[in-house]
Amino acid sequence: MTAITRRTLGALALSAAFVGFALPSQAADKINVGILSLTSHSPSIIAEAKGYFEAQDLEVEFVSFQAAQPMAVAIASGDVDFGMTAISGGLISLADKGVIKIIGGALQETPEIDGQKILASRAAYDAGVKTPADLKGRSYGITTTGSSFHYMAHKIADKEGFDRAEIQVKPLQKVPAIIASLKSGQIDAWSIVPNIAGALTRGPEVVEIGKVSDYIDNYQVTTVFTSTKNASEKKDLVERFLTGLSEGISDYNAALVDKSMSEEDTAAIVEMIHKYVYSDQPLDKAGPRIRAGAMRINEGAALSVASVEDQLEWFKSEGLVPDGVTMEKLVDTSFVETR
Repeated sequence: MTAITRRTLGALALSAAFVGFALPSQAADKINVGILSLTSHSPSIIAEAKGYFEAQDLEVEFVSFQAAQPMAVAIASGDVDFGMTAISGGLISLADKGVIKIIGGALQETPEIDGQKILASRAAYDAGVKTPADLKGRSYGITTTGSSFHYMAHKIADKEGFDRAEIQVKPLQKVPAIIASLKSGQIDAWSIVPNIAGALTRGPEVVEIGKVSDYIDNYQVTTVFTSTKNASEKKDLVERFLTGLSEGISDYNAALVDKSMSEEDTAAIVEMIHKYVYSDQPLDKAGPRIRAGAMRINEGAALSVASVEDQLEWFKSEGLVPDGVTMEKLVDTSFVETR
């Protein structure tokens, strides 16, 4: 009897050891993803909520920012692994130092979709700022020097034929500060995505005077980026992140841009986004703002290389980045389709 018991215990122990060997437990890779509280950052939010990142063995934590440049610094330092926002002077300078890479495209101006609006304060409008051509000698709100807002302001000046210095850019650091300054008339103009623009122009303090798409062709407004270390040493991690993100992009476009998703599924998508966008408002008020004027995100995070190059040349022309920065330093084109 004793011998049988020992044999049984031995077999159980061997079986347990075999099972443990055959089915190892592997924890998901933990990554931090930088986001801004904008509808255009929805694909990451959707991918996390719907389990697309989890399916790629990724455990995601979101880190919120209020401007593009600090996000780039956080990625370069390793505090954040991936981001999706506009190209800034800080990002390019970090790429020149070999610590950050653009790996994909995100929000892009396309002819068939309503895009970013150029806005004027009511005070400026009443004083004669009726179109972007009237911005000569006027102030224009930006977050930081070298931000996408700065780039857009100068592209307006270029096309309207006046010197870039004649549009007075005012760095205000954060989007809420720009909004407050525009509404109060402390700055004359600004440009922003349509859902925010629409909310502002519904009030008496702000007027739409133009469209960014009239001044910049096929503008790659935001890009996906990561550290150079991730891009070169953790390619599998980058590919898994982009796979999960791409599924979120497809759902975002179907729900909010193409409107090919059912209303029930779209409502669920909007509720997911609301956790991070307009979260200070009840869903019944935030929902329409989230839906309004959503712009297309490139499927598969495809990247417009021509647009990125145009932005890089602008930064160089303004002396905001070193002349020696090349596209090869800035962009890794190995992960997504390029255009």
